[in-house]
Amino acid sequence: MLNAIKRSVTVQRGGRIELHVPELPEGSPAEVIVLEEQRAAVRAAGRKLASLIGQGKGALVSAEDADRFIRAERDRWS
Repeated sequence: MLNAIKRSVTVQRGGRIELHVPELPEGSPAEVIVLEEQRAAVRAAGRKLASLIGQGKGALVSAEDADRFIRAERDRWS
């Protein structure tokens, strides 16, 4: 049976992470999974998520672009 224990930590110099979990018995096996918060990674890159809108391959940047694309597709199928 698995027992989940969640802790929020700050990554220290050199990528070091320390956990203090006194409720775990000494010598017991445990598995650690690290999930990095993406918000910190996006801020570190200096970009907001909204800045990615329209940047992907085939993405439509504006409503006018979307209308133009839909009209062209309708004309192709007529």
